[in-house]
Amino acid sequence: AVEPPRSASQMERAVKGLVTGRYGWVIFTSTNAVRAVWERFSDSGLDARAFAGVKIACVGEQTAAAVQALGIRPELVPSADQSSEGLLADFPPYDDVLDPIDRVLLPRADIATETLAAGLRERGWEIDDVTAYRTVRAAPPPAKTREAIKGGGFDAVCFTSSSTVRNLVGIAGKPHPRTLVACIGPQTAATAREFGLRVDVQPEVAAVEPLVDALAAFALTMETEADARPPTKPSRSRLR
Repeated sequence: AVEPPRSASQMERAVKGLVTGRYGWVIFTSTNAVRAVWERFSDSGLDARAFAGVKIACVGEQTAAAVQALGIRPELVPSADQSSEGLLADFPPYDDVLDPIDRVLLPRADIATETLAAGLRERGWEIDDVTAYRTVRAAPPPAKTREAIKGGGFDAVCFTSSSTVRNLVGIAGKPHPRTLVACIGPQTAATAREFGLRVDVQPEVAAVEPLVDALAAFALTMETEADARPPTKPSRSRLR
């Protein structure tokens, strides 16, 4: 589940910085971050014009779509790997001639990793790493659902972030080994493997629709392969 930060002071300073020209870039790493910033804008009586003169980068197509829905066109979306690593690969180093402002606003979850912020600093940028929202563990599901998860009652499980992996394992336990595991991107897949899960499906593009399509294609392939197998002959001992 997603909740507002415990203190609004960081976000208030960040919004003020956007209005006063403190930032050269804003980087959105999730649709939740876009939503959190926009809600703060609305509370402050601001709109998309507050982004005037600021470049926008998004970690993937889904996040970019959320930004575009607000009437803003991102300047940068990773061309290949849609992850923090992919964004870093495409993000320009700071140039004191070309970049009049050296500071980047990075609004994100309280449990976000340091990969992106550290990589940007290595490229010469100053970072305001702001907690835009908190990821909190959901209430445990009913006992019947927990048993179904651990006992193989579900054909597949889809993880859309590293936090969904941690939360599911924390509140319900690991999915049964015969359950297909689909992960939205490389970082989520890495977290799943850290918990000892086998990752069966990972789409080329880190977004929900490609994830669903990849899982459906994988299931269809499994079904086709199963139909193509010759029937198993009974053993001689069973024929007697």
